[in-house]
Amino acid sequence: MTTSMPQTILFDLDDTLIHCNKYFNLVIDQFVDAMLVWFNSYPDLTEAAIRQKQAEIDIAGVMASGFKSDHFPQSFLDTYVDFSRLTGRSEDSNEIDLLWSLGQSVYEQEAEPYPDMESTLLKLRDAGHELHLYTGGEPGIQKRKVDRLQLQRFFGDRIYIRQHKNVEALEQILTDGGFDRSRTWMIGNSIRTDVVPALTAGIHAIHVQAVTEWQYNIVHIDVEPRGAFLQLQHLRDVPDGIDRFLSPHL
Repeated sequence: MTTSMPQTILFDLDDTLIHCNKYFNLVIDQFVDAMLVWFNSYPDLTEAAIRQKQAEIDIAGVMASGFKSDHFPQSFLDTYVDFSRLTGRSEDSNEIDLLWSLGQSVYEQEAEPYPDMESTLLKLRDAGHELHLYTGGEPGIQKRKVDRLQLQRFFGDRIYIRQHKNVEALEQILTDGGFDRSRTWMIGNSIRTDVVPALTAGIHAIHVQAVTEWQYNIVHIDVEPRGAFLQLQHLRDVPDGIDRFLSPHL
């Protein structure tokens, strides 16, 4: 890999470097199972209806106030209350407490790296590129993930955690840091929070396909790239993707 043109590379964390959606999906499965048991005398209440309502409520919460940890368990409670009122079934305080605990349990999962995370970051760092981490969420939760995997080895203090991960947040990071946009890349799985903000800011973007994707992240791209825009299937493809783009420019 070339080292003559060092780049500044911002990595997303969740479902780019480490698994995230799969844990949320496992907890959602448990939520749906509980709902189907509790509402088993209401045959019109289907698994699909429960999943759709929970997703709608969860996404609406993120759209309104960013990546707050309470949104996810609250989406369970709001879905439960909605169907309780729809069916006339009485709400139960024990069930409500169980759902809140279930929703919060997703944040207690271990940080599990994606395949090739370590080798990819090492390859880029050893090639002379400067690595940054830019993630959405609450600082305490995201810092625990960083600490568990000792990601400071690669990113040092170049770690940005934002509750709102959008065009404005990325623009502020780039402006405050005085980034050279012609040499700056954003790498992530989310079209909404990684790719579109990067293209809007005029930096290079790489979309790395997640193993499982969240509906919130899937949006139409209506921004014309001013630099590179690569779509890759695997994290391990990132170094070669950047190298191929840089080679004609040497």
